[in-house]
Amino acid sequence: MKKATIKDVAKAAGVSTAAVSYVLNGKHDKVSKETIERVNQVIGDLNYIPDFSARSLVKNQSKLIGVVIPQTENYRQLILENPFYSEIISGIEGKLRENGYHLILSGVNRGESYLDLSIQRNLDGAILMGIYPEQFYEDLKRIKIPIVLIDSYINDSYFRRIGIDDEYGGYLATRHLIQAGHTNIGLITGAIRKEGVVEKRFLGYKRAIREANFFYNPDYVFEDSMSFEHGLAAGREIAGKHPEITAVFASADLVAFGAIKGIMELGKKVPDDISVIGFDDIYMAKMFVPPLTTVKQDITEKGIMAAEQVIRLIENAEVELAEEMLLPLRIVERQTVKALTETGAVGRGS
Repeated sequence: MKKATIKDVAKAAGVSTAAVSYVLNGKHDKVSKETIERVNQVIGDLNYIPDFSARSLVKNQSKLIGVVIPQTENYRQLILENPFYSEIISGIEGKLRENGYHLILSGVNRGESYLDLSIQRNLDGAILMGIYPEQFYEDLKRIKIPIVLIDSYINDSYFRRIGIDDEYGGYLATRHLIQAGHTNIGLITGAIRKEGVVEKRFLGYKRAIREANFFYNPDYVFEDSMSFEHGLAAGREIAGKHPEITAVFASADLVAFGAIKGIMELGKKVPDDISVIGFDDIYMAKMFVPPLTTVKQDITEKGIMAAEQVIRLIENAEVELAEEMLLPLRIVERQTVKALTETGAVGRGS
């Protein structure tokens, strides 16, 4: 069957192609209500699908927003198995669709630029999650499109940034365990890289430990990847080789889930033997058994805010927006942290 064209719609509706174009582009002040209803009826009858690519050439807009998320360490796939990214993408996609934009999701292979993809797809803007090499950001600036970074500590006024105070979040989690009477506190975390999210949460952990006058023990830091598997391995090691550790801060909920499973596999109970606190409050945290105590950030709202920022930049190049926007953090208490004393009084380490 031949695909219907705008001329076919105009002929069937008894109007000009210009009138059909006005209806398609929402310029309803230029046509009558009856014309709008008749054109929309014919569009449905003929199953007419507008040629958005042609329209984008006329307007010099594609209505496409590129979204880049981190990949697995071997760069073979996007790390969508982590619910954190699913939730944040949900927020982005919903807000973009609400405003007539569409999302192109991708990763970036090691050593490759995002420049070619951006030019080929004629992207109107881009949202990036995670940390990339410095040259990658320099390439992005050459595209000359609005770009919003999520969870990035790149200090460059070209970009708008959405994030949280990760150092404070790490401090908040560790302090919560200290206030529950714990003195020997382990940290299970991803690779600690300079100026990254993981490093900030690690620094918050260290600040809380030192503020309480506890001894910082590097042997209590289990660093590898932000994954369930690393949490599982570290949980087993803590339960089997570190009987003095009574509490664990896992720097992501997914890591905390693995840690709890690993601890319980070695015959220990959470929180009776070892308390665990996570970070993020992904939707599974409240469904996990036991329900996870964690540092909450509004993940979906973070995605919505990033989408709003990039849309405002696209539609009004003169708009004044804050260079960085930070979402609040708070502890959500559930059932994986137990006080060591009746009062939760903090002891002093050496």
